[in-house]
Amino acid sequence: MSDSELTNQVPSPATRRSRQARKSSKKNRSRNLVALVGVIFAIGLIAPRAISMFTSAPDFPGPGSGSVEFRIAPGASLAKIGNDLKILGVVASVDGFISAANDNPESAAIAPGSYSLLKEMKSTDAIAALLDPANRVVNRVVIPEGKRASWTIAKLVEVTGLTTQEFAAAIANANNLGLPSYANGNVEGFLFPATYEFAPGTSAEQMISEMLAKFNAEAFRIDLEKRAQALGRTPYEIVIIASLLEVEGAPRDFTKVAQVVYNRLAEPMRLQFDSIVNYGLGKTDVILTTELLNTDTPYNSYLRDGLPPTPIDGPGAQSLEAALSPEPGDWLYFITVDLNTQETKFTSSYREFLRFKDEFLAFCKANDGVCY
Repeated sequence: MSDSELTNQVPSPATRRSRQARKSSKKNRSRNLVALVGVIFAIGLIAPRAISMFTSAPDFPGPGSGSVEFRIAPGASLAKIGNDLKILGVVASVDGFISAANDNPESAAIAPGSYSLLKEMKSTDAIAALLDPANRVVNRVVIPEGKRASWTIAKLVEVTGLTTQEFAAAIANANNLGLPSYANGNVEGFLFPATYEFAPGTSAEQMISEMLAKFNAEAFRIDLEKRAQALGRTPYEIVIIASLLEVEGAPRDFTKVAQVVYNRLAEPMRLQFDSIVNYGLGKTDVILTTELLNTDTPYNSYLRDGLPPTPIDGPGAQSLEAALSPEPGDWLYFITVDLNTQETKFTSSYREFLRFKDEFLAFCKANDGVCY
C-alpha cells in the first residue's frame, strides 16, 4: 500500500478532533435538554402554588352580621351548598367554602335542614355554624305518651303554624302515609309519642308520615304482629290495650294492669274503666256521675263487653311491650290509693278492693283538692 493510500485511510488529527467536537456537542445538547425539561417540570410544580398564594379564593374576613335562614336539601353536594350560600351572601365564593370544608374532616356530618346564619361569614366559620346544632332552625314538638290524637294535632298546629284543616287532610290520607292496614283508617294510637324536629316548610302530610313511621319502626322492633298472634290477639287489640295502660296505671304497674285486662276479658267481665268512658264522651279525667256512666256510647265500658272499638290515646314503647308481656297474676281489680306516690294495689277479691277504695277515699280527705 502506498503512502498516499495509507494517508487516505487513516484519519488525520484534525478530522478526529472534528468528530470528537461533534460528539461533545451532541452530549451537551442532550444534557441541556434534560436540564430544560427538569426546569420546566419544577416550574410546573411550583407555579400553581406560587400563583395560589396571590390568587386564593375570595373570602370574607368575618365574623359577619345580620341574619339569614338557609336550607340544605337532602342529598345536596358541597358545591350546591356553597353556591346557595354565595347567592345569599353568606360566603364570598364557592371555592373558598369547598376549601374550608375539605380542611375540616367533620364537614361530612353537615346534615339537611334549616339553619340560622350570618351574612358575610368567613368560610371556616360558615362550616362550623352548619355543624353546630344550636344553629338549626326547627319546630320542636314533644308528644308525650298517652295523649289523644286530637291533643297531638292541636300541639302540631300550635308549634308549626299549619292549620287544623291541613292536618285533617293529612289524616284523611293516612292510609297512604304509612298507617297500618289493621288500624282501619283511624290514626288514634299510631301517632307515636316522641320528640320531633320539623324543619320550616315541612308539610302536614310529611309530619304525620314521620310519626306513623316511628310507630311502624317500634312495631317492627318488638315484633308486634307475631307476638300478638301468640297471645291470641290482633296487633290492633294490643295497641288498644297499650293505650289503656297509659291512662290507667303508672309505668311501673303497666304489666300488672295488662294482666287485669286479660283476666277480665277471659272471665268474661266488663272492663269498667273510667278512662274509656271519658274518651267516648269526649272528656278527659272527668269524675263520672251516674248520668254519665249510663250514657250509652261505643266506649261505655260499664255497659259494653270487651275492649273499646279503638285505642283511646297514643301508647309508647313501654306500654306496647307490657301489653305483649303481662305479668302473671289472678288480679281482677286495682286502684291507686295514693295519687302523690302513684301507689297502686291489685287484688282478685272484690271485698279487698273495697278496702283499698276506702284507703283512696281517706287519702283524698287528707289531701284536699288532690283528687277532685
